[in-house]
Amino acid sequence: MGKLRITNNIRRLRFDADEMTQKELAEKVGVTRQTIVAIENAKYSPTLELAILISRVFDKPLEKVFDIQDAS
Repeated sequence: MGKLRITNNIRRLRFDADEMTQKELAEKVGVTRQTIVAIENAKYSPTLELAILISRVFDKPLEKVFDIQDAS
C-alpha cells in the first residue's frame, strides 16, 4: 500500500462558519493555534481523534473536511 496525501478544507469551512479564527477552532478542539495552522497548510496530519473533533465543529463528515488521495 502506498502513501496517502491528505489535504483539507478547513480554511474554507472556517470562513463559511462566520469567519471563525484559527484560535477559535483551536480552542474548540483543544489544540494550539499553531497546530491548526500546520494542519491547514498540510504540514501536519491530525490524529483520527482530532480529525473527528474538527469535523464535528463544522458538523460535516470527515470526507467533507479532509480529502484523501493516493500519493503513488
